[in-house]
Amino acid sequence: MKAPTLLLLCASSLAAQTIVVSPDGPIRTLSAARDAARSERHKGTSGIVKIQIRDGVYFLEETLVLTPEDSNTIWEAAPGARPAISGGRVISGWKKGAAGPIWTADAGAFYFHQLFVSGRRAQRARTPNYGFYRIDGASPIDKPLRLHYRGDDIKPQWANSGAEIVGLLAWADFRMTIVNVDGSAHLATLTLDPRPSNKEVDARYYIENASDALDSAGEWYLNRNTHVVSYWPMPGEDMQSEQVIAPALVNLVRLEGKPEQRQFVRNVTFRGLQFEHADWSMDSNGYADTQAAMPAPAAIEGIGALDTRIEKCTVAHSGGYAIFFGRGSKRTHVLASELFDLGGGGIKLGEPQQFPNEDEQNYENVVADNHIHDLGLVYAPAVGVWVLQSGRNQIVHNHIHDLFYTAISVGWTWGYGPNQSKGNVIEYNHVHDVGKNMLSDMGGIYTLGVQPGTRIRNNLIHNISSFTYGGWGIYPDEGSSGMLIENNIVYNCKSAGFHQHYGKDNTIRNNIWAFNRENQLMRTRAEPHLSFIFEKNIVYFEQGRLLGSNWSGNQYVMKDNVYFDTRGTNIRFAGQSFGQWKAAGRDAGSIIADPLFVNASNFDFSLRPESPALKLGFHPIDMTSVGTRVQAGQ
Repeated sequence: MKAPTLLLLCASSLAAQTIVVSPDGPIRTLSAARDAARSERHKGTSGIVKIQIRDGVYFLEETLVLTPEDSNTIWEAAPGARPAISGGRVISGWKKGAAGPIWTADAGAFYFHQLFVSGRRAQRARTPNYGFYRIDGASPIDKPLRLHYRGDDIKPQWANSGAEIVGLLAWADFRMTIVNVDGSAHLATLTLDPRPSNKEVDARYYIENASDALDSAGEWYLNRNTHVVSYWPMPGEDMQSEQVIAPALVNLVRLEGKPEQRQFVRNVTFRGLQFEHADWSMDSNGYADTQAAMPAPAAIEGIGALDTRIEKCTVAHSGGYAIFFGRGSKRTHVLASELFDLGGGGIKLGEPQQFPNEDEQNYENVVADNHIHDLGLVYAPAVGVWVLQSGRNQIVHNHIHDLFYTAISVGWTWGYGPNQSKGNVIEYNHVHDVGKNMLSDMGGIYTLGVQPGTRIRNNLIHNISSFTYGGWGIYPDEGSSGMLIENNIVYNCKSAGFHQHYGKDNTIRNNIWAFNRENQLMRTRAEPHLSFIFEKNIVYFEQGRLLGSNWSGNQYVMKDNVYFDTRGTNIRFAGQSFGQWKAAGRDAGSIIADPLFVNASNFDFSLRPESPALKLGFHPIDMTSVGTRVQAGQ
């Protein structure tokens, strides 16, 4: 006899207990479960409603929208279950053409930007298949954007065909369709104006969504007029047995409060669920990003959401960010979840604008023990964890890797102006394989603006690489001020382990900066106030310079540090000998000496008992608990 799947109620207290969702019914969809819970509350039921979801794949017909009346609800997997919540549609009825490798199917009357074949992200038709074309000369400045191309890289038939140009300009990208192609002038006119801040000579770009770009295994193309999708299978794929899913929804779940009216969605928990197959979207004219994949949507979004919890979930195979909590959202917890195979980034908190009304402010969120990886597959400048105008957040014990831009970015005020991003804690995160030579001007941890109380501590950061300039480990950018940066280990970064563009009153102490390539430390702007105190650090290197960029002026303090170049002891300090440097009043108490790591060649930076750094007061850095403390998504 089957277990009952009806709504179970405690009639005496009118307190809702459990609503069961099952493919066997009677409640088969999440929207039906939401409506059943609403119905009970309208009858006077109070307390927490638990919606328990049994094994199966639940295809959403529309975005699951939760409003203030859906507060105090737990959405969770049934014991032992791992249900999947999909915004996709199964594409079936594949037929092989009479000649060649291409298979086709009727996609139905919806347009999509991604295709997943048995869980693998297929490549939208692209040219070149590998690498990039190059813009001829400087970045476009014409309005609308006019791109000078080389040779026959852009074809006249691509104009007004839906073909898109995706360009990479330093730290940002643009995606636009082609309006006109002048073959004699090698000039393609696109749809929007360029961003004046994003410039790069001989910048890279590629073409996507051109029908004749479907020329290799693993690629697909959707004809927008006929709704026929074409796919070239990978070796070993049998299109009569593969499961092919195309996303139909941009948002899977949306929490819709009205914080300006003090109407909030409160105390909603998602636990043990798999969210997948959210699409990305684009205006008909495309976009030109400012930074960090601002145009990207999110699979799960919340406005005016208080005390939301996302625990032991996965968000995958989607086109934008995994999770976004914006205006009026507070005390969100994203815990022990895995976010991967995403067109955008992992988690976005806050919004670009500042809100004077506290009800509309975003703060006190916790992002902990998450595994966030393989990001930026559509929007290359996407960030692992991105905090805009939001304060007092905790970003702790996460494992973030394999993305093309910054892993953790905090702040959204350039310079010394008002800033609501204060008092953030960034600790015990493992960050690596960031940048991957795709974009420039990025870092493992990146900050903006005046942030008193922000702490960046006990993070392990390594293998940060940019395309041209700016692959930094910890990067306090414009106006970053009032921060404590301590007990971090940073190594194998392209441009430098540490770079402060400009800021004031930062303390950088008791860190290890090792094996960074072009420079070890960088400072860009001399200012009339104290930039930072740099004390009790170990700087250990075998290539490049110790100090890069601008070290003029005296508005910084360096003291009690240990420097060591494995190539010898004749280290130059911004063109000066160590004696000249110290005679100018810098680095009092500092020494040039081997810090005596246990095994630096294998990145074991623990210190031997006789280390001279210990004698200077350096405190050993314990990295045994860095990264996730529990298995994410389980």
